[in-house]
Amino acid sequence: MSIKEPFTEVEVKTANSGFYQDYSVPIALVSKGVMVALVLWALVFPANANSTLGSWNWKILASFNSFYIVIVGLFFFFLAVVAALPSTGKRVMGRPGEKPDFSNFSWFSMMFGAGLGVGLMVFATAEPLGLWGSNPVTVSGDVTPNSPEALQSAYRYTFLHYGFHAWAIYVVTGLALAYYAYTRDMPLTIRSALTPLLGRYVNGFIGHIVDILGVVATILGVSVTIGFGVSQFIDGVYAITGIEWIMDMTGEVPTPSKVGLVSGLVAIMFMSILSAVSGVGRGVKYLSNLNLVLSLILLGTFILFGSFAFSLTTYGSAFVDYITHFVGLSFGAYSPLSAEAFAAGLPDAAKPLAGDLMSGATNAWGSFDGFKSGLEGAAADLDAATLSAVYAAGEPGRQFGWQSGWTTFYWAWWIAFSPFVGLFLARISRGRTVREFILGCVFAPALVCFAWMTILGGTAIDLEMTGAAEGAIIGASNTNKLFATLSFMIDGGFLAVLNGMCVVLIMTFLVTSADSGILVMNTIMSGGAEETGVKHRIVWGVILTAVIGTLLMAAGDANPMDALKNAMIIGALPFTMVMGLMCVALGKALFRDSQREARSAEVTV
Repeated sequence: MSIKEPFTEVEVKTANSGFYQDYSVPIALVSKGVMVALVLWALVFPANANSTLGSWNWKILASFNSFYIVIVGLFFFFLAVVAALPSTGKRVMGRPGEKPDFSNFSWFSMMFGAGLGVGLMVFATAEPLGLWGSNPVTVSGDVTPNSPEALQSAYRYTFLHYGFHAWAIYVVTGLALAYYAYTRDMPLTIRSALTPLLGRYVNGFIGHIVDILGVVATILGVSVTIGFGVSQFIDGVYAITGIEWIMDMTGEVPTPSKVGLVSGLVAIMFMSILSAVSGVGRGVKYLSNLNLVLSLILLGTFILFGSFAFSLTTYGSAFVDYITHFVGLSFGAYSPLSAEAFAAGLPDAAKPLAGDLMSGATNAWGSFDGFKSGLEGAAADLDAATLSAVYAAGEPGRQFGWQSGWTTFYWAWWIAFSPFVGLFLARISRGRTVREFILGCVFAPALVCFAWMTILGGTAIDLEMTGAAEGAIIGASNTNKLFATLSFMIDGGFLAVLNGMCVVLIMTFLVTSADSGILVMNTIMSGGAEETGVKHRIVWGVILTAVIGTLLMAAGDANPMDALKNAMIIGALPFTMVMGLMCVALGKALFRDSQREARSAEVTV
């Protein structure tokens, strides 16, 4: 019996004339409409938008935290199986005998820059330092935060967040798009990845919905990236110039003000739109080359003047620890702790006071001493043994709060970013085998990320452990930790030059992230076309600027990033489900293609 040929007749109907010529009108209008509605909501009713997004975010995390954790774990193991099986791993993403378009070095350089960029600049020091003070091991009370004993667990979760799972998210989308585009000559757009499941239905309403979800996820993922990057950009400008109007000087440490953030955003996005208009062959290409050179200079500075020996030791021990706990990290999900379950776990003396005790005992960002000092009335009169038991009863709630606020945030961020990065990876990977694509895009960049995090972050931790920084780096804002670390490594004119170089590097990373995101959104709207109209790049650049700016302002007195992060997590959830279907569809496609080849070989013999 012959095996039915796969459906490949994907058609994205585009307009023949007018403003939306060569674009899908439904995808363009609905995507832009959703974003414009979000902008108007945040602009006209900022307090309502911020509180509502926060409420929806909490409900999503309460219901889907375990889903996020488990499905990302499944993404990695799905890719590992696909790469390991001879029948799937050896398949070429292209015509038989087709060779890769780029050398291994160029291929790796492009994927690394696309996948991380701003994230590495902002979190190379902030992530290890933050996790040194707060991770599931310290939350449980097993080790003291910011102690030598907490170093191992800090890097266990640093590697989790920037390691194999993170890159697996990108590769699921990228592999699906590349396989269908280069082996079946299908459009390089999101709906193509679901054809083994949906067949001809991808050409209608369902296909439009899938592509729209990809566009919405992309713009929200890029928005968070630019939001963090602009904050660090302003911190860098302040470190160089000392200009105070761009900073909020009312807190314990200076942080970027709303005026500073919006000013930086407008400047960055203006350059991004210019770069997007110039096209990949000019703006993106030249800026990517500059990024690579400046990144190597920064890394070399930390190797020469930082704690390189400490970092090397940390890298080795942390990697072994990460692999040892890999399965648990992949699937160890927590659920919210209900008030009833918390009360049931309390000693009898504390049960009547469960309502007064729960918030402090389940606070993932506090400590046992902070919990005790915050008690009032009868709760404060409980003896030490009872309070210790109360705090232990709240551990599942603390673990859930930590995981949902840290790991799940990252998974949602990478998922929202995956249409952008995945489509880019697909574009540069024609002619690669499936195994080569998975190994090259999951394992190789992850190992480099580990090195980056241990060299930069390890230096910051070492400066704190030895007492040289005296808490100044820990006390700095996340986006300023890099500049604070540099100030304790070097001084004088070299410091000024290096700060200036970092500002330029942040700026170029931001511009390449924004303009690449703009180009990807236009590619999806055009049904997979690689060359898109200039006017739509400008429109999406303006929309992206408006989304980021209004959500930053909507946060009010809270962290300016809160509204952006909440919107991103909400927008990422539907696309997470699409990615799950991508895995099922790709598994089916690879299996059926192998069957067809085997049947064809039998017939030939």
